[in-house]
Amino acid sequence: MSALTVILVILGYFALLIGIGAIASRGATDSTFFTGGRRTAWPLVAIATVGAAISGVTFISVPGMVAAKGYAYLQMVLGFIVGYAVIAFVLVPVFYRKKVISIYSYLDDRFGRTTYRTGAWIFFVSKILGASVRFFVVCAVLQLLVFSPAGIPFEINVGLTIAAIWLYTARGGVKSIIWTDVLKSLCLVVSVVLCICFIASNIGLSPRDIPRAIASHPTARIWYFDDPMSGLYFWKQFVAGIFMAIATNGLDQDMMQRNLACRDSASSRKNMILSGIMQFFVIALFLLLGTMLIIYADRMGLEMPQKSDELFGMIATHSTMPVIVGVLFVVGLISAAYSAAGSALTSLTTSFTIDILGVAEGDSRNRVRRRVHIAMSVTMGLIIIAFYYLSTDDAISAVYTLASYTYGPILGLFAYGLCCRRRVADRLVPWICVASPFVSWAITYMLKVLWGYTTGFEVLLINAAVTALGLRLSTLLIPRRYVEKYV
Repeated sequence: MSALTVILVILGYFALLIGIGAIASRGATDSTFFTGGRRTAWPLVAIATVGAAISGVTFISVPGMVAAKGYAYLQMVLGFIVGYAVIAFVLVPVFYRKKVISIYSYLDDRFGRTTYRTGAWIFFVSKILGASVRFFVVCAVLQLLVFSPAGIPFEINVGLTIAAIWLYTARGGVKSIIWTDVLKSLCLVVSVVLCICFIASNIGLSPRDIPRAIASHPTARIWYFDDPMSGLYFWKQFVAGIFMAIATNGLDQDMMQRNLACRDSASSRKNMILSGIMQFFVIALFLLLGTMLIIYADRMGLEMPQKSDELFGMIATHSTMPVIVGVLFVVGLISAAYSAAGSALTSLTTSFTIDILGVAEGDSRNRVRRRVHIAMSVTMGLIIIAFYYLSTDDAISAVYTLASYTYGPILGLFAYGLCCRRRVADRLVPWICVASPFVSWAITYMLKVLWGYTTGFEVLLINAAVTALGLRLSTLLIPRRYVEKYV
């Protein structure tokens, strides 16, 4: 597949995004940017939410992880469904009752201004780093595949892409994001299904043969009940999936801004339940694709790449595959990556404008929001370029780990606020939230040294528990008359 073909595909997709953004921004207002006007149909939001949960890294990594971990990821995705139900019946009613634009304004009402700003800053740092790293990975792949052969520098690659993303989200905001996420969901599902069909056809498998070939392959193992110490153990994966879904969807402004675009709380609950179920089947499709890629590599005598993330791209663009498969790979990759970057920019703009700057509703907020949107775009571009020149694989992994740690304090803040009616020492909350990840890291280190226990996603729960304990202890430092039940 030539670089020109890939460039034309990217330009075509961008033209479609900008067209959608232009249509979605008709009659756009300040409310439309932040909440979509709260008039979006819940089935549409459900489809958009499925796509929103899949990044470019997911598109590349999930098929490749099958070689080492089989379908163990589905155990966690089952936990996601339960987590989405918790979001639907616990968090969504609270957010709609309080009519929040940013979900972190709940912390202001519950604990105080300092806690509110702390939650917003945690989200901001985590999201801009996480979104930049995810987008960096995709930009790096496209740089090697397309832009370097064409003699285009990485900075131009990033600058043009960020500019296009800014363009289609500048006015429509959440409304544009929802429609582009719907497009993304459709592109992902269609590209994966067609890739499976083309791969099977290329090695002489009929549609009837595909289920049998996958089911009999060693990678098709789903359940892991045999070793409680293993990171793939069912209950560890399942429970982690529940709390990961709550933290990274229910307590993430980027994800919740879609759900807050529904007409009411009941519609948003339906959206959450449906999107959780649909996500299970979409992830299963990616895993099925992973098995088909391995079968294809075995049949064609291809050497497996050293990094599993390279498997999908290697086979999709291989000379033995039809050009259409490479095109489908690029469409799926850019639809996953660019939509996620646009969503991140919108949520960062929302949180920074409302939570950190505290701009009140009115004409001035609209002006400030536009400036912040530009600033967020420039900042993300600079971080991506910095990663390109300074990062190593270990550094990228460290940033992902840091991003996952930051959800712990947010989970602890919301869990304590919803489950315990006591007030806290608001001025101490930033110190508690900063200390919690370090204490959690020390706990995981001691578990490894003393008992040989390797922690995985449980770090999120440890982190949240440490934060909640710190909040409880802080009540000892304020007068008793203020430590009464919160109303």
